[in-house]
Amino acid sequence: FCWMVQEEIGLVGVRLLTTSKLGKPRMCFNWDGKMSDMVCIGATGDSGMLIRIQGIASHAGAHPECGVSAAVIASRAIDDLYTNGWHGLVIKGKNTGSSNVGVVEGGAATNVVMPELTIKAEARSHNPRFRQKILDEFKKAFLKAAKSVKNSEGKQGSVSFESYLKYDSFRLPEEEPAVQTARLAIKKQGGQPELTIANGGLDANWMTAHGFPAVTLGCGQQDIHTTSETLMIDEYLKACRVGLLLATATESD
Repeated sequence: FCWMVQEEIGLVGVRLLTTSKLGKPRMCFNWDGKMSDMVCIGATGDSGMLIRIQGIASHAGAHPECGVSAAVIASRAIDDLYTNGWHGLVIKGKNTGSSNVGVVEGGAATNVVMPELTIKAEARSHNPRFRQKILDEFKKAFLKAAKSVKNSEGKQGSVSFESYLKYDSFRLPEEEPAVQTARLAIKKQGGQPELTIANGGLDANWMTAHGFPAVTLGCGQQDIHTTSETLMIDEYLKACRVGLLLATATESD
């Protein structure tokens, strides 16, 4: 048994797991989801972005024309991304993904043209190449926006762009032993296993990347990541019974 930490902030615990302490498990099972009949065999990948915008400070009342606003640069870039379909739900031909500007921090006073601003964003897709394409479009939009904003002396701001992998996408074949065993355990408890693919990250992403194919099962979570989050007791108890079967080596028919 292994209890992961810091899952919600980017699967940090499982990413840094000392895998040598696990031995050599043949199958892994992760509980994270709603219905106990759910058998999640794959999930999307996620890349983070850290974007720093450097403007030029100036007194907003006496000489606003001498400043370059980092806020204006950011606004133009985000508008460009939204208008061209690269922010939010992203669908380009057969490729799909999503992106989000989640954190915007900058400025300290209303009488100063904003000199700097930091943005934290993300891009998701089951297709790693398309996820990289979203990252490229973000970088292009912010660099373009920086060149478009100049002060009265013709000076412009600058942008630094960093991207990093939070977790990669994966998909297990239906024939994977862990998938078949999970389905059998659910059936033995009277359930009807349903194979699903997740658009959010799971500890199973990194477990699979570490070389331990992991199936994710539901455990009664409802309205997750909200102030209305509750536990569906019946589904939770069903999940416990499924877990007990798996932990005690369910026999094959």
